[in-house]
Amino acid sequence: MIAEMSEKGFRVTHTYGLSETYGPSTICARKPEWESLPIEKQARLSARQGVRYIALEGLEVMNPKTMEPVPADGGTVGEIMMRGNAVMKGYLKNPRANKEAFANGWFHSGDLAVKHKDGYIEIKDRSKDIIISGGENISSVEIEHVLFSHPAILEAAVVARPDEKWGESPCAFVTLKGDVDGGNEQRLVEDIVKFCRSHMPAYWVPKSVVFGPLPKTATGKTQKPLLRAKAKEMGPLRKSKL
Repeated sequence: MIAEMSEKGFRVTHTYGLSETYGPSTICARKPEWESLPIEKQARLSARQGVRYIALEGLEVMNPKTMEPVPADGGTVGEIMMRGNAVMKGYLKNPRANKEAFANGWFHSGDLAVKHKDGYIEIKDRSKDIIISGGENISSVEIEHVLFSHPAILEAAVVARPDEKWGESPCAFVTLKGDVDGGNEQRLVEDIVKFCRSHMPAYWVPKSVVFGPLPKTATGKTQKPLLRAKAKEMGPLRKSKL
């Protein structure tokens, strides 16, 4: 989306935050050296969550078990945590949720991210959306990024589906663009899988592809809990043809 808007002359400023942290917590401030890069590369850099707003006292990507900051290597995944006056006091009449959310004095966002060497953070997934397939952690967000770049796909959301062999496997729910002929679904599935195989590791490739509109909240956010329930209702994947 950022790349396509850039091609139309728009300058997108990417911010990130939660309702619990009073609006934006970070901003991806553009750097002058990005301007000479190809638009796709600029878009990828601009899609990072960036650095904290000055009103937020603390922002860090940490190992939730050790509470140590992850190294700024762009690869080690941790959880985004915040603290300061911009963070809520707590969930009303819910001490159990507060105990979990504020463990060790930091607010735990539930968002998994990496930190790059320039200090900018980048979300990789929600902790509850990580797919564990054959003992490997798979980011649903990374798969979605690839699916969104497919010319026939308008929207995509990836969740875990039970899998008898791997425990879980990626299941992609896809909405096609209006000018795409969806009459031959099997051909489309094969094309999408082939596209994915050329852009991601083999074990990331969705083993299930479901076409149709995605369930949304009133603010337009995809309701992944409903998709997870639907994937579970589909039953465990027994023998993949993909």
